[in-house]
Parts: sequence; C-alpha cells; structure tokens
Amino acid sequence: MIRSSAPGRCGIVGNPTDGYGGSVISSSLAERAVVEITPADEILLDICGYQERLRGVEDLQFNDSYADVAKAVFQMFDSAVRERKFHLKAWTSVPIQSGLAGSTTMLTAILGGVLRMLDIHLNPYQVAETVRTIEFDILKVVCGYQDQYMVAFGGLNYMDFRDKDPHTTADPVFATVENLEPYLKEIPLVLASTGVQRHSGSVHKGLRERWIDGEPEVVEGYLRCARLAREAKKAILAGDWACVGAAMNENHAVQRDLGGSGESNERLIAAALEAGALGAKLAGAGKGGTIIALHADADYLSAKLEAAGAARIIRVKPSEGLVVEGNW
Repeated sequence: MIRSSAPGRCGIVGNPTDGYGGSVISSSLAERAVVEITPADEILLDICGYQERLRGVEDLQFNDSYADVAKAVFQMFDSAVRERKFHLKAWTSVPIQSGLAGSTTMLTAILGGVLRMLDIHLNPYQVAETVRTIEFDILKVVCGYQDQYMVAFGGLNYMDFRDKDPHTTADPVFATVENLEPYLKEIPLVLASTGVQRHSGSVHKGLRERWIDGEPEVVEGYLRCARLAREAKKAILAGDWACVGAAMNENHAVQRDLGGSGESNERLIAAALEAGALGAKLAGAGKGGTIIALHADADYLSAKLEAAGAARIIRVKPSEGLVVEGNW
C-alpha cells in the first residue's frame, strides 16, 4: 500500500502577491489530506466519501465531484489508469473551500501517491510546479504559487516569487523558499473559520484581471504587500511580533480596499483586534473562508472568536510537507 499526506496552509503576510511576482510568509498546518492507494482488480476512487469507478482514460472527464482532483492528476499521468488497477481512498482534516489550500492539499497528496505508484521521482520544487500546472492548465483554477509550494515543502516559510510569470506554466522559474521555523520559540497565531465556503479562484479572478490591466491601485497595492512580507521576515526573526502584527493589518487593509474581503471576514477580524490581537487578516482568499490573528494568549483569543461566531478554531502548528510512504 502507498500512503501519502500533505498539509493545509495559512498566509501570514504578503498574500495574494504569490500570483504576481511577490513575496509571502506562510505556515503549513497540522491538518492534512491523506491518500491510500492499494492494488485491486478495478479502479475505484473514494474521495471524502464520494465513490466513482473508472474503466480507463475515457472516464476522466470532470463531473463537478470530489473525484475531479484525482481525475486531473490522471489526465497528466494517464499511464496510471492505462497500466494499473487500484483503489484510491482520500480524506482530509483541512476545511474545504476555507482559504487554507484544501483543494491543493488533496491534489498534492493524490499526486504524491500516483508518482510513487509510477516510480517517478520529483523534488519538492518540481512537485509544486507540477501541482500548479494541474490546477492552472487542467482544472482551470486562477491561482498563484503559495499553496503549491507550501503544501510541497511544509514548515513556516518566507517565499519569493519574483520572475515567476502568472500567465503561463511553461519553463517556470523556481521560487525561493526559506524555512523560518527553526529560529522561532513560538508561533502565536490562531485561525478562525467564518463557515462561509467559497472557491478561491472566484475571488482571485477579478483582481487578477485588474492587475493584468495595470490598474494602479491593484499593482501598487500588491507591490506594497510584497514589501510587507520582506519586512515581516526580519521582524519574525527578531521576535518583534508587534511589527509582524502591523504588517498583517496593513496587508489586510490593502486587500480589503481592493474588494477582496467580506462581511464575515471583517466581523471576525474586528473581534480579534478588539480582543487585543496585534494583527488580523485574511488567511487566504476572502469573501468567506478563514482569518488569521496574532495574539499572545491563544486560548483567550479563541474564546473571543468563538463568541463572535467563528465556525472553527485552528491553532497554527507547522508540519512537514508532502510525505509519501510505502510502495506499489
């Protein structure tokens, strides 16, 4: 049996500039998607309880089900369904459509298992770029690069995406990934889900078109957010959490003013700041999903956020990236 898993992630400072040649600080989560692949006499997909049988490549068309992420992987690596018979079972503890890279996490875990099944060896940079190609070109999701790199690498990372072309996946420049976690004693961050599901691509699309059109407010705003990530890197390494919080707040103000937030986000962010959080912002795409807040007392902040209507509280605990065990 092959078993693979990959973590969710949360953007701390700099998002969403990963799709625009910017810089981002992000953390992986303890919550993970898990995939098990076992030899069988037929191809059966069981994704989060949804089951579908495949006869071969003729059954790889999308049908707007949980199986689409697996089918997208098989469209790129179709030898898996041409040459193998297997049961693929997948489940996740990452909230779906919550701004925590839930879909990317599942896709990466499936890809890791399929690569092991086919005896294909890719390093984390290649895994990240392959996942982005599948999402952008096959699934047609408007996305940057933060999710794919974080899920592949894990950890708490400063990532630089300069010179990465958001228009194409051809001949990509690899991002710079620096793990900051070894230098920290604590990571006082809390996530609060609004309970409002949305697809991140639907949020990013409009802003992406405005950026491509050269709208000054968007272009200048994202340049500022990227600089904030570079400034926050230094503050994190110095343990200056007040500076990190200020960067988070300014980052969110830019995204909010561009129309990237939503009422449910703003309600929880206001509750976090009222409770004494040094910073609070979107953890991913807005208009629902999840916010991230920086506070010295995680228990106190969690209680306040629950009282404000948070659907779920998650403590930020960085974990390793894609892990694949076992053999075909």
